[in-house]
Amino acid sequence: MASKINEIIENFELLDEWDDRYRYLIELGRELEPLDEAAHNDDNKVRGCASQVWLETHVEDGPTGAPVLTFKGDSDAHIVRGLVYLVLTLYSGLPAADVIGTDAQALFQRLGLDSHLTPQRSNGVRSMVERIKSDARQAMATA
Repeated sequence: MASKINEIIENFELLDEWDDRYRYLIELGRELEPLDEAAHNDDNKVRGCASQVWLETHVEDGPTGAPVLTFKGDSDAHIVRGLVYLVLTLYSGLPAADVIGTDAQALFQRLGLDSHLTPQRSNGVRSMVERIKSDARQAMATA
Protein backbone atom coordinates (compact mmCIF):
# COMPACT_ATOMS: atom_id res chain seq x y z
CA MET A 1 0.00 0.00 0.00
CA ALA A 2 2.96 2.35 0.53
CA SER A 3 3.42 2.65 -3.23
CA LYS A 4 -0.24 3.67 -3.66
CA ILE A 5 0.12 6.26 -0.89
CA ASN A 6 3.28 7.60 -2.57
CA GLU A 7 1.41 7.81 -5.89
CA ILE A 8 -1.39 9.79 -4.22
CA ILE A 9 1.15 12.15 -2.61
CA GLU A 10 2.88 12.70 -5.96
CA ASN A 11 -0.43 13.37 -7.70
CA PHE A 12 -1.44 15.85 -4.99
CA GLU A 13 1.86 17.68 -5.40
CA LEU A 14 1.22 18.05 -9.14
CA LEU A 15 -2.08 19.85 -8.51
CA ASP A 16 -1.62 23.52 -7.61
CA GLU A 17 -5.23 24.50 -7.04
CA TRP A 18 -7.32 23.16 -4.16
CA ASP A 19 -10.34 22.79 -6.42
CA ASP A 20 -8.27 20.31 -8.47
CA ARG A 21 -7.13 18.51 -5.32
CA TYR A 22 -10.73 18.17 -4.14
CA ARG A 23 -11.72 16.79 -7.55
CA TYR A 24 -8.87 14.28 -7.31
CA LEU A 25 -10.06 13.31 -3.83
CA ILE A 26 -13.57 12.75 -5.22
CA GLU A 27 -12.06 10.60 -8.00
CA LEU A 28 -10.25 8.51 -5.40
CA GLY A 29 -13.53 7.99 -3.56
CA ARG A 30 -15.03 6.54 -6.73
CA GLU A 31 -12.32 3.84 -6.62
CA LEU A 32 -13.57 2.45 -3.29
CA GLU A 33 -14.55 -1.18 -3.54
CA PRO A 34 -18.35 -1.26 -3.18
CA LEU A 35 -19.60 -2.00 0.31
CA ASP A 36 -22.43 -4.53 0.43
CA GLU A 37 -25.77 -2.92 1.18
CA ALA A 38 -26.09 -5.13 4.27
CA ALA A 39 -22.85 -3.58 5.60
CA HIS A 40 -24.50 -0.16 5.70
CA ASN A 41 -25.69 -0.86 9.24
CA ASP A 42 -25.40 0.63 12.72
CA ASP A 43 -22.58 -1.72 13.77
CA ASN A 44 -20.39 -0.49 10.90
CA LYS A 45 -21.37 3.17 11.20
CA VAL A 46 -18.53 5.39 12.38
CA ARG A 47 -19.64 7.65 15.21
CA GLY A 48 -18.44 11.25 15.21
CA CYS A 49 -18.70 11.86 11.47
CA ALA A 50 -21.03 14.59 10.21
CA SER A 51 -21.57 12.61 6.99
CA GLN A 52 -22.57 9.00 7.18
CA VAL A 53 -19.52 6.71 7.10
CA TRP A 54 -19.50 2.94 7.31
CA LEU A 55 -16.43 0.85 7.98
CA GLU A 56 -16.22 -2.92 7.69
CA THR A 57 -13.20 -4.59 9.30
CA HIS A 58 -11.87 -8.05 8.44
CA VAL A 59 -9.17 -9.72 10.52
CA GLU A 60 -7.06 -12.64 9.30
CA ASP A 61 -3.92 -14.29 10.56
CA GLY A 62 -0.87 -12.98 8.72
CA PRO A 63 2.15 -15.06 7.72
CA THR A 64 3.66 -14.71 11.20
CA GLY A 65 0.37 -15.48 12.95
CA ALA A 66 -0.16 -11.83 13.91
CA PRO A 67 -3.57 -10.41 12.97
CA VAL A 68 -3.74 -8.47 9.70
CA LEU A 69 -6.61 -6.06 9.13
CA THR A 70 -8.32 -5.19 5.88
CA PHE A 71 -11.06 -2.63 5.55
CA LYS A 72 -13.92 -1.66 3.30
CA GLY A 73 -15.76 1.58 3.67
CA ASP A 74 -18.29 3.95 2.23
CA SER A 75 -19.81 7.37 2.78
CA ASP A 76 -22.82 9.29 1.53
CA ALA A 77 -20.65 12.35 0.72
CA HIS A 78 -18.26 12.55 -2.25
CA ILE A 79 -15.29 14.26 -0.59
CA VAL A 80 -15.68 12.10 2.50
CA ARG A 81 -15.60 8.97 0.28
CA GLY A 82 -12.21 10.24 -0.92
CA LEU A 83 -11.06 10.66 2.68
CA VAL A 84 -12.28 7.12 3.43
CA TYR A 85 -10.25 5.92 0.43
CA LEU A 86 -7.11 7.65 1.78
CA VAL A 87 -7.52 6.21 5.27
CA LEU A 88 -8.24 2.70 4.01
CA THR A 89 -5.32 2.82 1.58
CA LEU A 90 -3.06 3.80 4.48
CA TYR A 91 -4.23 1.07 6.87
CA SER A 92 -5.74 -1.83 4.95
CA GLY A 93 -3.51 -4.91 4.74
CA LEU A 94 -1.30 -3.95 7.69
CA PRO A 95 -0.63 -6.10 10.75
CA ALA A 96 -2.56 -4.83 13.77
CA ALA A 97 0.59 -3.52 15.49
CA ASP A 98 1.46 -1.46 12.39
CA VAL A 99 -2.08 -0.09 12.23
CA ILE A 100 -1.70 1.16 15.79
CA GLY A 101 1.72 2.68 15.03
CA THR A 102 0.78 4.40 11.76
CA ASP A 103 -0.03 8.11 12.00
CA ALA A 104 -2.73 9.18 9.55
CA GLN A 105 -2.32 12.79 10.64
CA ALA A 106 1.19 12.83 9.14
CA LEU A 107 -0.27 11.87 5.75
CA PHE A 108 -2.99 14.51 5.99
CA GLN A 109 -0.37 17.13 6.90
CA ARG A 110 1.85 16.09 3.98
CA LEU A 111 -1.12 16.44 1.61
CA GLY A 112 -2.11 19.78 3.16
CA LEU A 113 -5.51 18.40 4.05
CA ASP A 114 -5.05 19.17 7.75
CA SER A 115 -5.46 22.88 6.97
CA HIS A 116 -8.00 22.55 4.13
CA LEU A 117 -10.67 20.37 5.72
CA THR A 118 -13.55 21.76 7.70
CA PRO A 119 -13.39 21.05 11.44
CA GLN A 120 -16.32 18.62 11.03
CA ARG A 121 -14.47 16.64 8.34
CA SER A 122 -11.27 16.66 10.41
CA ASN A 123 -13.21 15.29 13.38
CA GLY A 124 -14.73 12.65 11.11
CA VAL A 125 -11.29 11.55 9.91
CA ARG A 126 -10.11 11.32 13.53
CA SER A 127 -13.18 9.21 14.35
CA MET A 128 -12.43 6.86 11.42
CA VAL A 129 -8.79 6.47 12.43
CA GLU A 130 -9.69 5.88 16.07
CA ARG A 131 -12.22 3.23 15.04
CA ILE A 132 -9.58 1.50 12.88
CA LYS A 133 -7.01 1.59 15.69
CA SER A 134 -9.60 0.33 18.17
CA ASP A 135 -10.35 -2.61 15.86
CA ALA A 136 -6.60 -3.29 15.65
CA ARG A 137 -6.24 -3.24 19.46
CA GLN A 138 -9.19 -5.61 19.76
CA ALA A 139 -7.66 -7.95 17.13
CA MET A 140 -4.39 -8.01 19.07
CA ALA A 141 -6.17 -8.68 22.35
CA THR A 142 -8.03 -11.67 20.91
CA ALA A 143 -5.11 -13.10 18.89
